[in-house]
Amino acid sequence: MAITTINNRAINRADTAASGESWTATSATASDFQAVGGANTPAFKTYMSADQTIADNTWTKVNFDTEVFDTNSMYDTGTYRFTPTVAGKYFVYTSLIIESLTAIKIEYANVALYKNGSTELKTTAVYSADNVSWQAGGVLSTVIEFNGSSDYVESYARVKTFSGSNKIEGGNSSDNVFGAYKIIE
Repeated sequence: MAITTINNRAINRADTAASGESWTATSATASDFQAVGGANTPAFKTYMSADQTIADNTWTKVNFDTEVFDTNSMYDTGTYRFTPTVAGKYFVYTSLIIESLTAIKIEYANVALYKNGSTELKTTAVYSADNVSWQAGGVLSTVIEFNGSSDYVESYARVKTFSGSNKIEGGNSSDNVFGAYKIIE
């Protein structure tokens, strides 16, 4: 059995890393097997179970009320907010289809992520027309750092039409979604 010394730690060929470990320098003069990687949790993904009517030209919180998954029970389907109790950076995303309820053109539509009640990031959605209505679709994603205690995030939308009658389409888990997951650092 050959014995090798690396950074003052004697190892032999029988030493092996456990699953999920690698040989890592732990200081300038020491090394050992260390855990690598991690889990992208907490994580959640939600969608809207039904359409949501929204007022014209008013920022409105989107009612994402149905969980696809919520690994640590940190998404609240009553307040429609994610409050992770694990500090770190999170990849946060939302996707919306906004529609005019009449055959009236959408002037503009916005999708936003709010952190702690204030705009973190927003975008202007693009729109298209068919024979019945005008639709706008917006996808938004960013990295947000959370303190692990009180920080939260929500999804918002705003649409301005010439009729004032609008909705966010619900009932389909692939059209309108809101989710996040912790980034492994």
